[in-house]
Amino acid sequence: MLHQIGNKLRQQIHNFSGELCTNMGKIPSRFVEEVVFGLSASGSVRLTEIGRSLEEDIPLHATHKRLSRNLADKSLGSTIGSNVLRLGAKRISEKTLLIVDPTDLQKKYAQKMQYLATVRDASEKTIGKGYWMCDIVGCEVGSNEITPLAQELWSQNAPDFISENEQILSLVERVRRATNYRGVLVYDRGGDRREFLIPWTKDTSYRYIIRQRGDRNLLYRGKTQSGLDLAESCKTPYGSTIIKEKRGEEKVYSIHFGFVPVRLPEVPDRKLWLVVVKGLGKKPLMLLTTEPMRRNRKVLSWAVKGYMTRWRVEDTIRFIKQSYDIEDIRVLTYDRLRNMAVLVLAASYFAAVWLGTTAKLNILAMHAMSAAKRLFGIPDFRYYALADGIKAIFKRIGKGPLHPRGHESPPTPQLPLWPIKNG
Repeated sequence: MLHQIGNKLRQQIHNFSGELCTNMGKIPSRFVEEVVFGLSASGSVRLTEIGRSLEEDIPLHATHKRLSRNLADKSLGSTIGSNVLRLGAKRISEKTLLIVDPTDLQKKYAQKMQYLATVRDASEKTIGKGYWMCDIVGCEVGSNEITPLAQELWSQNAPDFISENEQILSLVERVRRATNYRGVLVYDRGGDRREFLIPWTKDTSYRYIIRQRGDRNLLYRGKTQSGLDLAESCKTPYGSTIIKEKRGEEKVYSIHFGFVPVRLPEVPDRKLWLVVVKGLGKKPLMLLTTEPMRRNRKVLSWAVKGYMTRWRVEDTIRFIKQSYDIEDIRVLTYDRLRNMAVLVLAASYFAAVWLGTTAKLNILAMHAMSAAKRLFGIPDFRYYALADGIKAIFKRIGKGPLHPRGHESPPTPQLPLWPIKNG
């Protein structure tokens, strides 16, 4: 059974890589399949570990050299990133949340990596060396299912760098074009900056839920007031109980919420709504949204849950970083760094989405998760266990990707996971 599951996983990586490599040549297509397989099998972005997982009958040094050479292809990242986005965009509906999450990649001890920059570690609140990244993930309100859509790495020391704002605006617009402008952007307090908020409000095709810092002035009944003053005076007649997990501990909050209709002084023609949530801290939680609000619990709850779904992105980023140990990346050139970030996106899409597209693959995913042998079962955020399970299966069967370098193997016949009835 284990070998059957392993062979099916190899077949699915082969099929997935074929989708990613549409219109690419034979050599880059084989390379992408090898790296997606290697990331899944080794759980590491280090080329030596990826090379070992390929089980090639040649010296590891030769495998490493080939992987490094192919990883330097300047067009690789944009092509694979566009194809992952093309696949993911099919899953985005009008109400899907497009959660934007800037983050950082810390390289504390690196010395020779190209365009190494100064970054701020948001979790430890320290300044260090590394690179900036931004992820955009699709998710339905209240769902545990995520769709990785885009992941981009950059350095402010790179010659083509313009600004952080330009990087994020460009990435958001690329995702919106791919999804045919469906979905609702969700952004934490970093989205409450003029460079984002004003153009996104002027363009009526943008829909968003953006957490406010509270120091922004808003128009209410024709008068300018601070967002915090409006929030503190806002009536919050609707109540609920939520559970928030932080650092492995659950905490119960009794919240109550309401809204006030507002406008931006810079864009007074567009109606906006300030959704106010009290009970999570000393200050109210303030959410500025383009989505029409009214005195209806269901409507308001959707906006509140929509922002709170964003908290799952922290798990998504942790999944991507930990499952593939992305902070252990050791390639030295900027092109290789950016390409590997996109290949990690592809591997996470394979684990998070591709294995769940059909009933058979859902069963396959459950088999893979059971192989992780976790002490306390499968957590709600199941992609940790899924990635661990895939790695455990490949380790035990000891096989490389479906088509090893140098010759083409005939495809493994697909064995049904349940009997097929005639007629």
